[in-house]
Amino acid sequence: MLKLYAMFLTLIFLVELVAAIVGFVFRHEIKNSFKNNYEKILKQYNSTGDYRSDAVDKIQNKLHCCGVTDFRDWKDTNYYSEKGFPKSCCKLENCSPQRDADKVNNELIGIFLAYCLSRAITNNQYEIV
Repeated sequence: MLKLYAMFLTLIFLVELVAAIVGFVFRHEIKNSFKNNYEKILKQYNSTGDYRSDAVDKIQNKLHCCGVTDFRDWKDTNYYSEKGFPKSCCKLENCSPQRDADKVNNELIGIFLAYCLSRAITNNQYEIV
């Protein structure tokens, strides 16, 4: 019984190791895929409760951001031309930003700095050895 447990534990470790290696090798493709899909979903956004629109709202609320790179991404959408920015772009609770860019989240500096740090570490990883 103990050998079976050890075998399953080793199998799980190997699966996690392979997943980490595959994720590292294909990190740029994964990032581009997420970005392209998020841009496509942003263009199809509506406030009718569609699961894609709910996902966009949850992402923007959780990350305190608006759009793919910033709030200007919304200006190319049909939703913006009809109703302005969605409520999930609000900096404050219970606001209706409509077309006022001063009320929307554009605080991506933390995400940008994390990306820069990650890129610097990736670029300099071979200089350490």
